[in-house]
Amino acid sequence: MYGTGAVARIGHHNDCFLASPDDFGTYENPAVEYPYLQQDTRTNPMGGETCVVNPPRSQCPTAVSELSGFHWSYLNVNYNPDVIAGFAAGGCLNDIKRKLGYRLTLVNGTYPSSASRGGPLAISVGLRNDGWAAPYNPRAVRLVLRSAATGAITRIPLNADPRTWQPGALTLAQTVIVPSSLTPGSYRLLLELPDPLLPARAEYSIRLANEGTWEAATGFNNLNATVTVR
Repeated sequence: MYGTGAVARIGHHNDCFLASPDDFGTYENPAVEYPYLQQDTRTNPMGGETCVVNPPRSQCPTAVSELSGFHWSYLNVNYNPDVIAGFAAGGCLNDIKRKLGYRLTLVNGTYPSSASRGGPLAISVGLRNDGWAAPYNPRAVRLVLRSAATGAITRIPLNADPRTWQPGALTLAQTVIVPSSLTPGSYRLLLELPDPLLPARAEYSIRLANEGTWEAATGFNNLNATVTVR
C-alpha cells in the first residue's frame, strides 16, 4: 500500500528464515500467509536473517525462490554464518547480493534531436529492474537538461513513482514542456532519482547499474543523449 498512513510504513521481518517448515513459528498457515506476503511485499519492505542450517530448505534453491517471491530488500549476512556460507558454497550468494532490493538498469531510450523553447519534448526511457523488490520509499523522478556550454542545470519533473517499478521491464514515456526561459543551445539529457529528504546529497540518489552512466558528484545518471534547444 502506498501512502502516508501507518499501514504504509509497516514491513515484514523474518528472524529465522529457512530454519524449519514454518521458520520457527514465523508462520502458522503458509498456505494462507504466503500468498498474502507475496502481495503485501510488492509495496512494503521485507527482510530478515537466517538462524540455523536446515537442509535442504536452507540451501540455494529454496532461498532464492522465497527471497524473490517475497521481494526481499535486506538480509543480515553476519548471521547465521553457516547458512550464509552454504549460500556461497551453493553458488547463489553473489546473486542474492545483486538482487536484494531493486537493481535498475538503463536498457534503451528514444529522444528527439531538437526541441523548441516552450514546446514539447517527448522522451521514452527503457529501464529494467533486475532486483527482487521495488523501491519502497517515495522518490522524485526528474529529467535533467545540462547545458553543454555553461553546465547550467534545468530539472523537469516526470510523472512517475519508483515504488511501482516492480521486477522486470518498464518504460518512462512522457512528453514534457521545455521551459521558455531556457537559453538556446545543446543540452545533455540525464535522469535524477533523488532522496526527497536529502535532495542535495548525491550519494542518496538512485544509481543505475550500468557502467559509465553514474555521476557521483551530481547524483545524475547519464542517458547518453543530447538535444538542441532552439
